[in-house]
Amino acid sequence: MKQRTGYKIFRVGALVLVVLSLVAPLLWMVSASFKTNVDIYDSSKALVFTPTLANYDTVFQQANYLQFVFNSLWVAFAATLLSLILGVPAAYSMSRFNMKKSALVVLMARVIPGVSLLVPWYYVFSNLQMIGGFGVLILSHMFVSLPLIVYIMMGYFDGLPEELEEAALVDGLTHIGAFRRITLPLSVPGVATAGILSFIFSWNNFMFALVLASGNTKTLPVAIFDFVGYASIDWGGLMAATTVVTLPIMVIALFVQKYIVSGLTAGATKG
Repeated sequence: MKQRTGYKIFRVGALVLVVLSLVAPLLWMVSASFKTNVDIYDSSKALVFTPTLANYDTVFQQANYLQFVFNSLWVAFAATLLSLILGVPAAYSMSRFNMKKSALVVLMARVIPGVSLLVPWYYVFSNLQMIGGFGVLILSHMFVSLPLIVYIMMGYFDGLPEELEEAALVDGLTHIGAFRRITLPLSVPGVATAGILSFIFSWNNFMFALVLASGNTKTLPVAIFDFVGYASIDWGGLMAATTVVTLPIMVIALFVQKYIVSGLTAGATKG
């Protein structure tokens, strides 16, 4: 009994430490967004301070953050939608027709860091005169999101019983018809999982927009650096801007976490 009690105390203590290490920076970020720069540097006002909305007023009015929010939403939504349109049928084909070499190429594309492709992308897109537009951002996000979606959906399709499609083929449907009427409706949890993860990646991506976007098309992660100057840093505005970037994704992840878990584990068993 003493050993069990000690183990439970250790487990609870370790869990509390892990949670605090993850939550404490977020709580500090949110609280600092309601402080002036003077209060942020004053350790005596770490917990007790007079909140202000001046930082958020700076973010949404002076920094034109609503435009950057729209840019992030548009790039993330378009890249996710196009990646799903291309990736889901590709994953189905690789899964059902045993395309091992194609699957290996997708896995390699998934492993290669996207930042290593920035230089050739910049060279190609600059020659095509696409630098600074939304198209180049959407395409660059697709190059990374597409292998992720294919990788997730291949595992999901591998876990679906092939007998249902075989029965549909016997009834006269083509492979495309069986995919559209049988397999695709059954794979909605997997598609939702892949789409959510792709959207989160696009929303959080910083490097692609930093290199390929212009002042009018930059996304929220890049716009945050408007508060970082050569001589000083507007910590209040920076924390408010970071909160604007972080909280929407945290809320989305909180509400859809069960769908993400179910989608990732649904293809774990065959049949």
